[in-house]
Amino acid sequence: MVLAGGFELVDHGVLPGRHTLDELDGACSVPAPAESFRKPGATLTGRFFSRARNREVGYTLGYPPGHTTGTPLPLGLYLHADGGSHTSPLGGLPLAQALAGHGLPAVALIAVDGGNLYWHPHPGDNPMAMLIEEVIPMCQRLGLGRSPGSVGAIGISMGGYGTILLAEKHPETISAAAAISPAIWTSYAEARAANAGAFTDEREFADNNVLAGTRSLAHTPLRIASGADDPFHPEVIALAQRLPRLASVDIGAGCHDNSFFASQRHVSIKFLGDHLSA
Repeated sequence: MVLAGGFELVDHGVLPGRHTLDELDGACSVPAPAESFRKPGATLTGRFFSRARNREVGYTLGYPPGHTTGTPLPLGLYLHADGGSHTSPLGGLPLAQALAGHGLPAVALIAVDGGNLYWHPHPGDNPMAMLIEEVIPMCQRLGLGRSPGSVGAIGISMGGYGTILLAEKHPETISAAAAISPAIWTSYAEARAANAGAFTDEREFADNNVLAGTRSLAHTPLRIASGADDPFHPEVIALAQRLPRLASVDIGAGCHDNSFFASQRHVSIKFLGDHLSA
């Protein structure tokens, strides 16, 4: 009887854990989008020593169909989720394959090992500086993201949070951003209870609280997509209420899972590419 009662309370949203129950019974799943694909472009992988992160990191650079190294293109930084790496798929697909959907603008995407530090500076490890000071210049030497307004960011979960934060901290560099299911919190206590390693202390949280930095997004096209049953839904709504009019927030059916990420992949890449200069 205790189990049955607890199950019912969770099912009605009285207790935390609704998204876990939904995942178990399939209620979170959203239909896979109908897509057709072209032959993917080139994929380039490698490693470099990041001074900002004080370690060697790997990267994967995906090109759209018909493009390869040396082709001038807009650039998107793909920020992976917690526990991910440069090999993490974007909505279930490798980067070059994700870029090969029919109707997508030509844009290159690069993913780099960002660790599990929520993409903001930590003592001795600064993945955000790596993106701005190392990754973008490396890509520009390859002809990517060289024209004004041609660099953007896209991310999922932890990477969704990082994408918004990157756009807030560097509006002079990030010209468009697309965040899928961003993992955000409204207080340090909430963040620490959920993930003790995300922020070193309360000041670090305050310095990197995306709800506090929305004014700097006034001229940056931003799209946020999140499921109505995502555990971060209340925080996303709180953020949406502070965003400038240029921002777009799409709340649909779904949870914080791969089926929702996949459902938002195509439209998020299109949004990013449509708002970056060629």
